[in-house]
Amino acid sequence: MINKGSIAILCGGGPAPGINTVIGTLVKVFLQSGYRVLGIHEAYKTIFTDKPCFQEISFEMADEIYKRGGSALRMSRYKPKDSEFNTKFFADNNIRLLVTIGGDDTAGTANRIARFLKSQNIKIQNIHVPKTIDNDLPLPEGQPTFGYQSAKEEGVRIAQTVYEDARTSGNWFVMSAMGREAGHLAFGIGAACHFPMIIIPEMFSKAQISLEKIIRLVISSIVKRQIHGIMHGVAVISEGVFHFLPIEEIINSGINFTYDDHGHPELGNVSKAHIFNVLIQHRLKELNLDVKSRPVELGYELRCVRPIGFDLLYCNLLGLGVKKLFDEGYTECMVTSEPNGDIHPLFLKDVTDADGKVKPRMVNINSQKSELVFQYNLQFLAPEDYEEARLILPNPEEYDFFKILDWPDPQATVE
Repeated sequence: MINKGSIAILCGGGPAPGINTVIGTLVKVFLQSGYRVLGIHEAYKTIFTDKPCFQEISFEMADEIYKRGGSALRMSRYKPKDSEFNTKFFADNNIRLLVTIGGDDTAGTANRIARFLKSQNIKIQNIHVPKTIDNDLPLPEGQPTFGYQSAKEEGVRIAQTVYEDARTSGNWFVMSAMGREAGHLAFGIGAACHFPMIIIPEMFSKAQISLEKIIRLVISSIVKRQIHGIMHGVAVISEGVFHFLPIEEIINSGINFTYDDHGHPELGNVSKAHIFNVLIQHRLKELNLDVKSRPVELGYELRCVRPIGFDLLYCNLLGLGVKKLFDEGYTECMVTSEPNGDIHPLFLKDVTDADGKVKPRMVNINSQKSELVFQYNLQFLAPEDYEEARLILPNPEEYDFFKILDWPDPQATVE
C-alpha cells in the first residue's frame, strides 16, 4: 500500500477513561487507509526539541491497548510558547494530520501550531478530540465529554460503599469530587446515590459563595435527618467551589496551607474533603452536636479506570469521526458525536471568548433535572422544620437551605 504520509497523536492534560480507545481506533482506521501513525509522548513537551519523544504505533499495539484505562501515550500539561515552534518534526515525518486528545488548552495550542506551520508553507490539518472527566467542555446539549461517564460510574461505586459505611458506623462522610470549575461529577454521583446533600458552585447563582454557607448547608442536612431519626449520611461537595471562593477566605479558614511563589495557597497539596470536614467538625462542636464525620476524596481514583461500555462505543465513534472529518478537509475543529452517532465538527472559534479562552460548560441549575434533584432528592431544613429543629439547633433559620442560597421556597410558592 502506498504510504500517504503520517498522522501524529498526542494527549494533553490529565488522563480520562477512553483515551486508549480513541488512540486504538485512530491507529486502526488510518493504518487501513495507508498512513503511518506516530504517537507522541509527553504531549507538546519534546516535539520542538532536537529529540522528540515518539513511537510508531502498530495495529497489534492498538488492538492491545483499546480497552485499557490510562493512556499508552505519556501525558503532559506543558504549554509551549510561540517562540519554541519549529517545523522539523512535522516536515521530517511528513505529518498530514495532528490529532490532539485533551481539553481546551490542548486544542488551543494545536491551533497555534497549525497556523505557524501554515506560515512556513507546511500545511497540516488538526482535529481535536474533547476529553475530560469534568464534563465541562462546551459540547452541544446532551453530549458528554468522553471519560465522564466512566469516571462517574467508578465514583458511584466508591460512593455507594462509603454510604454503606456511613449507615454501618452511624457516621457522616464529607466527600469532595473532582471538577475544576463545574460540578458535573459531584452532581452526577450525588444524584445517582441519593446523597442527602450535594453542593456545587452552580447553586450559588443568587448568593455569594462562602465556606460559611457550605458548612451551613451540610449541617442543615445533618439536622434534617436527625429529625427523621437518621444519624448518618454523606454530603458531596464539588472541588469547583474553590474556584469561586475569595483567596482571603481560603487563607483565613484556619487550614494550614503551603503557598506558591505568588502567595497563593497550594490547594493541590491538601485534600478538599479534609478542609470541609475540619470546618464542619469545628461548627458541630460549637453547636454541641455529637456527630462524627470523616473525609473522602474522589479524584485521582477516577481518571485511569477502564472505560465502561458507553465510553468504549463513544470513543470509537469519535476516533472514526476524526477520519471522517479529515477526509472531508476539516481542520481547527473538535470532533463531536450526537446521541444518534452522527459526526459533526465544532469549531473552536465558535466556543471561545474574545481572549481565545474556552468558556466551561457548567451544570444547568435551571434545568428540570437539576430542579427535581434539588427539590426532592436532597434533605435539608426548610420553614416547616423550624419547630422540631429548634430542639437540636438554637437558630434553625440560619440553616434553611433556601435562605442560604437565596432561592425561593417552592412550597411557599405553591401555598
